[in-house]
Amino acid sequence: MLKQGLQQKLVQKLSPLQIQTIKLLELPTLELEQRIKKELEENPVLDEAVESDDTEEASSGNISLSEYSTDEQIPSYKLYANNQGKDLKPQYNVFSVKESFHQNLISQLGYSQMDPRERNIARFIIGSLDDDGYLRRDLDSLVDDISFRLGITTNERELEQILSKIQEFEPVGVGARNLQECLLLQIRAKNKTPEQQLAEKIISDHFNEFTKKHYQKIIAKLSITEEQLKSAIDEILKLNPKPGGQIDDSYNEQSQQVVPDFVLELKDGELVMTMPRFSVPELKVNKRYADLLLASTKSGSKSGKEAATFVKQKLDSAKWFIEAIKQRHNTLQNTMNAIIEFQHDYFIDGDETKLRPMVLKNIAEKTNLDISTISRVVNCKYIQTHFGIFPLKYFFSEGLLTESGEEVSTKEIKNILMESINQEDKKHPLTDEELVTVLSKKGYKVARRTVAKYREQLNIPIARLRKEL
Repeated sequence: MLKQGLQQKLVQKLSPLQIQTIKLLELPTLELEQRIKKELEENPVLDEAVESDDTEEASSGNISLSEYSTDEQIPSYKLYANNQGKDLKPQYNVFSVKESFHQNLISQLGYSQMDPRERNIARFIIGSLDDDGYLRRDLDSLVDDISFRLGITTNERELEQILSKIQEFEPVGVGARNLQECLLLQIRAKNKTPEQQLAEKIISDHFNEFTKKHYQKIIAKLSITEEQLKSAIDEILKLNPKPGGQIDDSYNEQSQQVVPDFVLELKDGELVMTMPRFSVPELKVNKRYADLLLASTKSGSKSGKEAATFVKQKLDSAKWFIEAIKQRHNTLQNTMNAIIEFQHDYFIDGDETKLRPMVLKNIAEKTNLDISTISRVVNCKYIQTHFGIFPLKYFFSEGLLTESGEEVSTKEIKNILMESINQEDKKHPLTDEELVTVLSKKGYKVARRTVAKYREQLNIPIARLRKEL
């Protein structure tokens, strides 16, 4: 038996332009540059605009597709996007010829007393080291990998011997399997002063007590004075817990380069925001392909129709891409202007006490944009101010009510916590309960669990681990 029913569905369909805009909105300046270069390579209709293009187009007239037999007309104003801001200064990529961390170790391997078989194994071990210089893989798994990849049968004992030779390389401590071994390698390479001998004994035999700062237990077990322990700890603090960080890796420096998406200047007491385009090219539609579409459309041949279809698709794609970049520029500009207006007092002098509590919803309401759009704008974007470069996420924080009823940013609370901990007596550091009391005296009513959460966000250990002699 047949049954009839009525069903209503709500389906959201995004246009190609909307999809392009969403994807481009998330990209920071450096990634946008790469994305535009890729689009220029893939779409022959797109071209980079140069200064001479303006005069050339003025003489030849604007590109109009109204005379083409297409289903959709493309207004001429959409064929050009001025997605540029103020060029502050030219940006150049700087390449260095410095050795990376692993390259440095490989070069030292050439001077070691090893046979070809041991060198191959040593090279594999060096390749297994982390960037901080530690070997965190167990030797048993390395035995299997070496057998599978190099075809060399070995065992843990041989790997231990080869690893000990690698641990003689510079910087001292490289190849260690844990922090204790790393510190021991470094302290043993020093001259044996009484303080260094004591430091070696502490690391070797009482490392657990040392990490937990149970100093009285160490004093009792070693029968030493507090001054002797302090001298030994000073020697330990001179050691490097991350030996791999001593070698400058130019490739890592290059990857960590930050290019601001916005520049905020203070001129005559007024805030002026610009969006420097740096090396992001200005785009336009190549007029030759528009002429080709016209010629192909007028041709009645099959090949002419196929060519017209191809060019029409590329023209549409170029139109959507140019318009998406234009919309990206406008959205970023409106959002940043709203943030500057909201945090105006803070941007004047950079005083964090003037930083107002702000969430994504606040900016979404000011710009009439969706919260998800604001989130995409804020993600991985930076602004350069007269007091430093900051990620946009820095200006967003939750609010907290004081005893007087005034709403303050949680960043202000964290700054007070940081200052209180920096000024505390290191022999008797402040506990979380005592920090609650400190905040309460200054008018901030905060629970102990909240204080603990803020302290962890600041990467500050508990009171016991902050204790010093």
